[in-house]
Amino acid sequence: MRCGNEVIDLAKKMRAADDFLHHLYVHMNEINQFVIFSGLTFHEFVSSIGPLQNILLLKNEYEDGSFNMHTQLEFVEERSIRKFTKKATDSKAELCWIDFSDEKRLNLLTPQEQAELLYIGHKKEPIRSPFYHQLQNKFVYLANEDEKMSKIYFRDLQDVEQLLANLFNAIIQDKERSTTFWRRKVKESIPSFTPDMLSNFREDIKDGIIFSMYKIEKPNLAYVLELRNISDFPFPDEIWGELNTILKKKAEKIIEVH
Repeated sequence: MRCGNEVIDLAKKMRAADDFLHHLYVHMNEINQFVIFSGLTFHEFVSSIGPLQNILLLKNEYEDGSFNMHTQLEFVEERSIRKFTKKATDSKAELCWIDFSDEKRLNLLTPQEQAELLYIGHKKEPIRSPFYHQLQNKFVYLANEDEKMSKIYFRDLQDVEQLLANLFNAIIQDKERSTTFWRRKVKESIPSFTPDMLSNFREDIKDGIIFSMYKIEKPNLAYVLELRNISDFPFPDEIWGELNTILKKKAEKIIEVH
């Protein structure tokens, strides 16, 4: 692992946006316990965060879901999350939800708490902390129609580093599987990032950064993650039109795994 301002020799060549495997914008608000992402889809979130509990839909209609009479809202049971993820990804509809442990707990929500949930779905922000004892929820997920930006509340912000590690490692595994198929050579080990490596970036993420990942083949196989501060972009969706310009800036930090 290498982390710092040094530039890897093989990375000195200027890379265009398409030369990277993935770009991800991340901006953390530690006080209010939410993270803004751009470049993260709902499917990627579900795949990277681990098993989800049941989810209560604050804004989204799902004809195959269940209906809770107490809240008058639809919900998706844990066993149907995979099916719902595909449906939601295909529909490109606005998506707002909060997870919960079981339906009995939904029925304990007070009128005030139900009103707060409706407010979250409408305004994309909570009146107070969006973590409810009755629901035992870990997340509140708020995304616009095209998924260009998502705002996700985390009960435990350490889950952010786990999500990032799982996301980047899944991309690496897909890349290596496709390489192995064509070359018919099975690698003894596949490089991977750990949450501890990514926790070194916690302070940087508070300012708003973009992660860019690429692969090195020679002299040894490695995957490199570059970090660039883009706090001067107040709106995350603006960065994608300026990505090649952003990438001309030297990376503030670099981490490499073999």
